[in-house]
Amino acid sequence: MPEPVRDRSGSNVPAATPAENQSGGNVPGPNQPAPGRPTPAAARPEPAPPTSAEHAPNHPKAAVVIHPATAVPERLYNGFAEYLAGEGFAVLTYDYRGTGASGAAKENRRLRMRDWMDDDVPATAEWMRERFAHLPQVAVGHSLGGHALALNNGTEGLQGFMTVASHAGVSAAIPNRTERARVELILRVLGPGAARLLGYVPGRKLGLGEDMPAAAMLEWSKWSRTPGYFFDDPTMHARERTAQVRTKVLCVGLDDDPWATPEQIGVISRQLVNAKVQTRTYAPADAGVTAIGHMGYFRRGPGAVLWPEAAAWLAATAGVAA
Repeated sequence: MPEPVRDRSGSNVPAATPAENQSGGNVPGPNQPAPGRPTPAAARPEPAPPTSAEHAPNHPKAAVVIHPATAVPERLYNGFAEYLAGEGFAVLTYDYRGTGASGAAKENRRLRMRDWMDDDVPATAEWMRERFAHLPQVAVGHSLGGHALALNNGTEGLQGFMTVASHAGVSAAIPNRTERARVELILRVLGPGAARLLGYVPGRKLGLGEDMPAAAMLEWSKWSRTPGYFFDDPTMHARERTAQVRTKVLCVGLDDDPWATPEQIGVISRQLVNAKVQTRTYAPADAGVTAIGHMGYFRRGPGAVLWPEAAAWLAATAGVAA
């Protein structure tokens, strides 16, 4: 293993590629063993989850993992992570296996969406929980990351979690006809076709973000065709799993998001029958911008106005001073 470097939290973090993050070190890495849940135990990554970046102040008051959206690179969350670190949180951002810096999509062609949710999310949460065992733990999930948390993945020891634009990705429910046609073309034709032909989906070329494994696209395509999304997949046992969540949950939506409408967010949040759920919906005018959409919450423009409320909620949920 490479020699460790000292990060701003005063702990050793193994030096690794790609480039250093703001805390002065990375955790490895695209070539490490795939995280498992929970068997075989010996195959669990040592010591870290998929390629990650840690942002930590000298004396953090709580720990936060940001679980990303589908095919969204870890760098999107850097601004939000840096802001939370400035507010006293230790923060971990990462890429799912087979995306971004966590390995090539084609080499991980068999990875499904459920593997990210059921394996990568718990493994990352476990790493953070062990690293900052003395701190209260909270989490943020963007889109797919929020699905994973709602399905009770990575929730062990959590005081609560926040979801952003986390919705049932039912393509027929997209209100705008042009956007609905575009998404259905990708999810029903171009994406599955590329997955079967190439073994991966060239997400950058299709406007999806990062390249993604074939099996993830095929599962996404399947779920997007049914009104209950993965709740209609009997192999997911989704209703049983969401009923197990008993923490505080904040569901954030954006009223100009073309996909995550309040109704589609509700498909997920209404199944959290034993959690203490709050919802907040922001308009671009609330943040002093012209648009936010599905990704914009994590950009610095809207974030200058919206992130303080998130930090306050996370601190209150963790039981620490804002």
